[in-house]
Amino acid sequence: MFGVLNGKVAVGDTYMQYARCGSGKNNVIILPGLSDGLATVKGKALLLSYPYKDFFREFTIYMFSRKDDMPDGYSIEDMADDQAAALRSLGIEKTSVLGVSQGGMIAQTFAAKYPRMTENAVLAVTAPYFNRVSEERLKLWKDCAKRGDHGTLMTDTAENSYSEAYLRKYRKIYPVIGLVGRPKDNYRRFLINADAITRFDARETDRNIKCPVLIIGGKEDRIVGPDASYELHDLIPGSMIYMYDGLGHAAYEEAEDFNSRVFTFIRGY
Repeated sequence: MFGVLNGKVAVGDTYMQYARCGSGKNNVIILPGLSDGLATVKGKALLLSYPYKDFFREFTIYMFSRKDDMPDGYSIEDMADDQAAALRSLGIEKTSVLGVSQGGMIAQTFAAKYPRMTENAVLAVTAPYFNRVSEERLKLWKDCAKRGDHGTLMTDTAENSYSEAYLRKYRKIYPVIGLVGRPKDNYRRFLINADAITRFDARETDRNIKCPVLIIGGKEDRIVGPDASYELHDLIPGSMIYMYDGLGHAAYEEAEDFNSRVFTFIRGY
């Protein structure tokens, strides 16, 4: 179905997993958030590709995980460097980039450091640095991971990401979400990703981004805060911004027009 593929690419002495879909001439890479620390895209191409089915003819879409083996102290800049290396190995010279949450931090760094590889960028529900809003949530999540409290980690993430209307429908499954999705590596991957966020600050380098940028945020964001989107907009020259009323950090999942908004922007360049 239009080039749906599970793949991996060598990065140094390890691999980076990716899911590919579509057959268009224009490349788009999607970089997920901190949830990638709990589960990668490995083997999930068919499932992950469905939301993008309307764009398969125009675009070839890659959804990348961070590399399989991440060292202690692995940084957002390291992630951007490895992403560039992976793209080169796949023969991708230039691409549009969609980064969500932590993925948006990687996307900012990638766009600033690799301008010749970046056609344009969409930065969704993300921030230019580790701010006080994120500090409270990340501290709790790291504590949960360290003591293996998967249920609290998942329910707190949901409560602070989704709208009340969404949560009313799905709170009934809370008793079981702590029983599924627990990582086999004792949360090591999750904690390395989380620690990278705590050291992130791109306020200086964001000013160097030259490609067209669309910033998308939620006015009710309780993970990075709505002000983070406005700060990004002020920092990145010529950037555009769109804020969803009534939605928070999961606006990229809840907003029915999110993907069409993203690809309309990408088409414009």
